[in-house]
Order: sequence, then C-alpha cells, then structure tokens
Amino acid sequence: MGDQIDNSPYLFHVNVNESFYLCTTNPLNEREVKLLKQRTRDLYQVNMILDNLPVRRFTEQNGVTFQWTGFPVGYTPSGSSEDYIINHLKFKVLVHEYEGSRVEIIGTGEEGIGVISDTEKQKMSGYEIVGFEVVPCSVKRDPETMSKLKMYDGVALVDCPLELDKSQAIREKEKISFTYEVVFVKSDVRWPSRWDAYLKMEGARVHWFSIMNSLMVIFFLAGIVFVIFLRTVRRDLTRYEELDKESQAQMNEELSGWKLVVGDVFREPTYPKLLCVMVGDGVQITGMAVVTIVFAALGFMSPASRGMLLTGMIILYLFLGIAAGYVGVRLWRTMKGGSEGWRSVSWSIACFFPGIAFVILCILNFMLWGSNSTGALPISLFFVLLSLWFCISVPLTLLGGFLGTRAEHIQFPVRTNQIPREIPARKYPSWLLVLGAGTLPFGTLFIELFFILSSIWLGRFYYVFGFLLIVLLLLVTVCAEVSVILTYMHLCVEDWQWWWKAFFASGSVAIYVFLYSINYLVFQLRSLSGPVSAMLYLGYSLIMAVAIMLSTGTIGFLISFYFVHYLFSSVKID
Repeated sequence: MGDQIDNSPYLFHVNVNESFYLCTTNPLNEREVKLLKQRTRDLYQVNMILDNLPVRRFTEQNGVTFQWTGFPVGYTPSGSSEDYIINHLKFKVLVHEYEGSRVEIIGTGEEGIGVISDTEKQKMSGYEIVGFEVVPCSVKRDPETMSKLKMYDGVALVDCPLELDKSQAIREKEKISFTYEVVFVKSDVRWPSRWDAYLKMEGARVHWFSIMNSLMVIFFLAGIVFVIFLRTVRRDLTRYEELDKESQAQMNEELSGWKLVVGDVFREPTYPKLLCVMVGDGVQITGMAVVTIVFAALGFMSPASRGMLLTGMIILYLFLGIAAGYVGVRLWRTMKGGSEGWRSVSWSIACFFPGIAFVILCILNFMLWGSNSTGALPISLFFVLLSLWFCISVPLTLLGGFLGTRAEHIQFPVRTNQIPREIPARKYPSWLLVLGAGTLPFGTLFIELFFILSSIWLGRFYYVFGFLLIVLLLLVTVCAEVSVILTYMHLCVEDWQWWWKAFFASGSVAIYVFLYSINYLVFQLRSLSGPVSAMLYLGYSLIMAVAIMLSTGTIGFLISFYFVHYLFSSVKID
C-alpha cells in the first residue's frame, strides 16, 4: 500500500544487446544541485521491475558479496566532498530458452506465473526472463556531443570508470547525460526457480544461533515450572489430601503462601472490560500471525505476488473477529457471572486495536500528504479499509460475542470472600519484576526482528518463514512459562491481583521491541532524512509494538488463567 509503479523510458529488444542514449538535462541550478546532493547523501534508491522481477545489484565488502535490490541515485566516495550521480546503467537480462511440443505460452499474469495450454499447433520455442541485474555507473560525457543525439540513438559501450575525474559530479551549471546498455545472457535457470536467487538465505548460522539461544531459555524456564509443579505444588497437595478432616481443618489455620489467597484469587480485577477487550484483540492478532506464518512457511505466499502477504494478513484478521468476540465475551461472562454488557465488550473489541492503528495511519498519512510524498495512501484506500472494518470485522466480532453468551462460562473452583484480603507490603514494586520479565521473550525474537526490520526499511528480502515459524513457537512457549512463573511468585507472597500482572509479564516484551526499533533507527537508518521519515518509521513501529503486546500478553494471560484454575481446583477448602 502506498507504492506507485510507473513505466520507465528504458526500452529493451529481446535478445538484442544494445546501448542507448536517453536525454541530457539543462544546466543544473543551485536548487537542483542541493536537492540531488541531499538525495544522494540520504541514500535514495531507484527500484525497477522487469517481468515482475526486481532488479538486483551486487557490492563487495571485505571479500564478501552482498546482494541488493535497486540502485542508488548517486554516491559520495570516502574522503571526497564531491557527490556523483548515477547516469549510466548496465543491465543484464538472464533468459532461459525453452522448447515446447503442443504447448503455447498465453502470457504471464501479475503473479508472474506462466499460463500454458495444450494446442494443436506445431512445435514452438521462446525465451523466459529468469533474472534481472544492473551495474550502476557514473560516467562524464561531453554534453555538446550528447545533445545532438535523439532519444534511443545508439552510443558506444563504456566501462564503469574507477577514476573520479571520469565520473559525473553534481555541480552547478553542469549538464548531465543519461545513457544505458542492455545485455541478454542465456541461463540454465528455469522459470519455477527464477526467484531462488532473491530468496537465497544468508546468515543461516545467525538464525540457528537465535533458535539455540531461545531453546536454552526455554529449558531453563521449563526447569523452574517443573520444580513448581512437581516439587512444590504437588507435594503440598499430596500432603493435604493424606490428612483427615480434623487435621485439614488445623492445617487450614496454618496455611501460608498461595493457599492463603484462596478466597481472593478469582476476585474481579480492576478494569475488567479493558482486560477482556485486550485479550480478545490478542486472540485475533495471534491467530492471524500463526496462520499467516504457517502458510508462508509451507510456500503458499509466493514472493512473486506483490502484496499477497499483506492481503492475506488483512483477510485473516477480518474473519478472526469472530474468535476475538467469542473469547472476550466469554471471559467477561466468567468475571461477571452473566451476559449483561456483552454488546459493549464486543464493540470495544472490534474498535480497540483497529482504532489505534487507524488513528496512527491517519496522522502519518497527513504528514506524507503535507510533504507531497508518493508514499501517501490514497483517500479511496481509506474508504476501502473503513468498509472492510465496519462491514466485515465488526459484524463478525458481534457474532462471536453472541456465540460467547451462549457458551457456558467457566466456573471458578473456589468461592470469593466478600471482604478483600490485604496484600502484604513488599520491599520493591511488583511491577518492576513484571517489566523485567519481558526481557526473556525479547531474547527469543530480537535476531529475527533485525532481519524483518531490514527487509522492510532497507529493501532486503525476508523469506525464511521456516525459521520465523520456529521462533514463533519458541516465543509462545517462553511467554507461557514466564507468565506462569511470575503468577506463581505473586501468589506465593499473597498478592492475589495477578490478572494484569499475568498479561504484562509476557506483554512487556513490546516495550523492548519498541526500544530496539528506536535503536535500529539511530544506528542502522542514519540515512533517514527529516522528521517526516523518522515519524513514519516510529509510527509503524508503534503499531507493531502494540500488536506484539496484545498477542504475547494474551498468550501469557490465558496460560496463567488455566494454571491458577487448575491449581485452586485441587484445593478443597471451605
């Protein structure tokens, strides 16, 4: 969304190697020189597509070859105060020659998938485009000679000059001539494999290191959970069940730790409606993320289909509103013991996260409109999104809420006392421990987060969804373990207000995600120019952080709720 694709003046003839002249500019004035220099130093990129394949270029640093999509507007050599413009492009088109019997290529669609049908025609042959590469150059030419040429007149082939005096500097009163050349090279790469070069996984060791690091955290936390369940909880419950009634009554008077809050542990939390709304939205976001990543890992999300991933996520989010309404309203009924107010809860679920995202997008879009950016979303797309929101998502969420009122609410295993128990004073705030717990889930995902941010903001491809699926499963496990441990620790110190703490024990990872995004902006995106670009980045990062908070918080809360319900259902105290 927000991207515009236009036809370029570059003309290719299949299997014809040519070199063409395009145009010569008027002498640059002071404003144009300032703009070109600014765009060069801000690392502005030009992206091109041929037969749905993005153009690739290669750079070498310290003996390592890096692959990029697009090419820069210009460059500034190290140790030089001059800026140089890219005015000559050396294209290389990789083609695969095919021979078919009784087949005819009808065409290629937007997805870049060849459509083939059987015919009775004679044997045919042709070429398929399987690669598109470019070498950007800066070449100083004689403007008087070039001005005499017409567009698409032939020019001599050139090598990219290494000497700066042969490159085209950006200066006032300079005329800049633009030329290009194209070379067609036969390739053994077949049509189904032409995207492999773009999706070639680099840095696999880093991904495996991230997974092994996460596994170590999981085993450590699993050991703590194991101790809690088998050595502490089970031991206490076994001792309690072996006593006779008289001994049990005596033991009830000597209870300590989590057993003391049996009459308050299921007391309604503060802001119950907000908790139900956030849990409902968290279910919707988590379901969308899981299904999308599973489908992408199985290969159903083709990179050749531009926008398929985003479109799939939006569609899944819309239809998962029914699950969000069901979970949120059923939790509401469990807290309240009745269905009164379920419509308000359902409406809030349907509007909470989409409303936050919509407000942020509106603010960012007004900023883009004010700066005349082509990245601004058209007003028609806003109406489409609003229509999808209120015509599909809201009704489905209300339907899910209605189904939640028909489902049996969860029965609490113990009664709640009328007078709340006083929580003992602590040496340090309990929220300090909750905020610190978010570092463990963050340690699971921060490496993948780096690659995802690089793919979004630096034009790199991210298609290692197999690794992302593994990381997602590890993240769910860590969130569940962290939340259970923190909930048990609070119950042991007689703190029965566990509801929100269970949510934010895992949901606090969003704070570290947003702080990491700021760190990425400062150290990796130093080329971003002006406050508009920075605000655009921070706005999208804030939406991502809120979504992660709702998703991870919901996972931790639901597992903790099950843990507390199971724990106190085993205690028989009148």
